Amino acid sequence: MSLSSHVEPNTYSKTIQREIDSLESTKTWEISLLPKDKVAIGCKWVFKIKYKANGTIDRYKTRLVEKGYTKTKGIDYFDTFSPTTKITTIRLLLSLAFIYNWKLKQLNINNVFLH
Repeated sequence: MSLSSHVEPNTYSKTIQREIDSLESTKTWEISLLPKDKVAIGCKWVFKIKYKANGTIDRYKTRLVEKGYTKTKGIDYFDTFSPTTKITTIRLLLSLAFIYNWKLKQLNINNVFLH
C-alpha cells in the first residue's frame, strides 16, 4: 500500500510547484525583508531520478538547496548538525521487534528533516 496519493509531475514546473507547496504547508519558510547588514545566500533546484531495481523509473525528486559554499562559519552559521542512525541501533530495534513480536512498517515522509 502506498502512503502517497500524489501523481508524479511530468514537467519541471509541476515538480517545483509541488516542492514549494510542501515547504509552505509545513511553514518552513516565509518571505521577509533581508536586514541591510546581511547578504542573501543563493539557492538552486536539484532534480534526481530514482530508479527501481529493474531499471525503470520509480519517481522524480526535487529539492531546493542553498548554496552553502558561500557561507562563512561564525558569520552565517555557528553549528552544524546531521542526525544519523548507527547500524547497531537499527539491529537493536529489529531484535526487540522480533523478541516482543512487534509489527514493523516502513513509510516515506516528504520533508522529514523539517519535522
